[in-house]
Amino acid sequence: MVKILKEIYGVGILFFYYMKYIILIGWPLLFYGLEYKPNIIMDILWLFCLALMLKDMIAAFILKKHI
Repeated sequence: MVKILKEIYGVGILFFYYMKYIILIGWPLLFYGLEYKPNIIMDILWLFCLALMLKDMIAAFILKKHI
């Protein structure tokens, strides 16, 4: 069970590392530009990606840490 949770955690890290900016920019474009229907799961995913991006910005510019 622990191995499965570690694998899911690893996949989540890789997914959000590569996809956060695509989701952050793409979802509003799809929602407003192409008139996609509201989707609560994508809204939550977008907010999570926004939080990750803000964390990266704070670490890079305010705390001066390389991420």
